[in-house]
Amino acid sequence: MAELNVELLSVEAASVVRQESAWARLKRSGSVRFGAAVLALLVLVALAAPWLGTVDPSLFDPASRDLTPGKSGEITTLEGETLEHRFWMGSDSFGRDIYSRVIYGTRVSLLVGICTALLSLAVGVLFGLVAGFLRRVDGVLMRVMDGLMAIPAILIAIALVAMWRGSLATVVVAIAIPEIPRVTRLVRSLVLTIREEPYVEAAVSLGTPTWLIMWRHILPNTMAPLIVQGTFICAAGILTEAILSFLGVGLPPDIPTWGNVMAEGRAQFNEYPHNIFFPGLFLAVTVLAVNILGDGLRDTLDPKMAKRG
Repeated sequence: MAELNVELLSVEAASVVRQESAWARLKRSGSVRFGAAVLALLVLVALAAPWLGTVDPSLFDPASRDLTPGKSGEITTLEGETLEHRFWMGSDSFGRDIYSRVIYGTRVSLLVGICTALLSLAVGVLFGLVAGFLRRVDGVLMRVMDGLMAIPAILIAIALVAMWRGSLATVVVAIAIPEIPRVTRLVRSLVLTIREEPYVEAAVSLGTPTWLIMWRHILPNTMAPLIVQGTFICAAGILTEAILSFLGVGLPPDIPTWGNVMAEGRAQFNEYPHNIFFPGLFLAVTVLAVNILGDGLRDTLDPKMAKRG
């Protein structure tokens, strides 16, 4: 009995050491720190948009059209008051402040990316658990997923947005649907490996309900790869939303998004490149930060990558 207690204590101690080493690797990873710092800054910008934005992003004045960055002009408020205003990033062809539109666009882009990742992960995990643990539905479900993966994601998103009314929920669903098969295949491959482990076979032999085995034994062992996959889906969602808005099939033009700002400024790109440069810069930095964070998490949480490092 004493030897068994010693072995159990040794296993618990080894588990704590592995957890601590994983956390230590996360703190030491330059990619994780850089990506997390940039994303935290962007989240603060999104939350503080009402205070950082100098004016209403939808407010325009024809007298202040096409101003270059740093120029001052007049802008008329909704109350009819005319104020002197400095356009830090210039103004568009309608006289709207690009700086305020870019700041408020951070909210929309981050919200779309996070909601897309959460929705696709939730549905993909459910399908992946069912396909990996229940052999009877595996073949049918995976053939449906293969059919979705055969169609380019951007075409599916454009078709779904064109069928429904353009709104934030529609765009999130349209971007998340093409990502579900990828999550499903990832979870299924993990489940096929985990279900052969002795502790899962022991739970099955004891008559443990299937849903409880999935929840208690299988799902926790898929969290690390899912976190990494979620970061890449978030970056893809932000980029796809900008593409849809740029093509005119995304969110309505009155909603300030980086894609809408670039779409409205592309006709005057040669004369006023700032209309596309600043929202494009924010878009590139955000997607780069999310991808770097995902790479750092993968290198840290993947045992093979961590051992190689």
